[in-house]
Amino acid sequence: MNIEETFIKDLVVIEPTVFGDERGYFFEAYSKTKFESLGIDIEFVQDNQSFSKKGTLRGLHYQNPPFAQTKLMRVLDGEIIDVAVDLRKDSPTYGKHFSVKLTAENKKQLLVPQGFAHGFSVLSETAVVMYKCDEFYNKASEGGIRYDDPDLNIDWGMELGDAIVSEKDQVLPFIGECNSLF
Repeated sequence: MNIEETFIKDLVVIEPTVFGDERGYFFEAYSKTKFESLGIDIEFVQDNQSFSKKGTLRGLHYQNPPFAQTKLMRVLDGEIIDVAVDLRKDSPTYGKHFSVKLTAENKKQLLVPQGFAHGFSVLSETAVVMYKCDEFYNKASEGGIRYDDPDLNIDWGMELGDAIVSEKDQVLPFIGECNSLF
């Protein structure tokens, strides 16, 4: 297992060691012991899975403390652009975002710590996304930022006019007006 640090502190890309042969492949997507040896000591309590079709854009979402979530994102089938936005007000990278292509083929994972808004866009015909969380969902603590915030200027890998976006995500505030408590 290999960790690739990003320019944003605590936001990392994890690449598993894959063992392949004529039968296929095997890898450990998560091992508490291996993660701890890499300095990641998180107790995950919930696994979520979503299915989306091409052009779907989900996000940008977060949960405020005390229900803030760390997420370990990966793609089981298909291809997405995964995006995290730093909402930690005391961070030198506050308001900056990082994106990475996660695919079933590259098997990379993105560890999104508490204090970040998160979202993804689907590039393949369909995508199955699975992610671990270290806190349970709490509707009262949820928040979000508009995916098309001009201050963030995120490249989602698609024309935003063609994106399939929920009504809820279309009316989220811009980053300057969001109510994050980080």
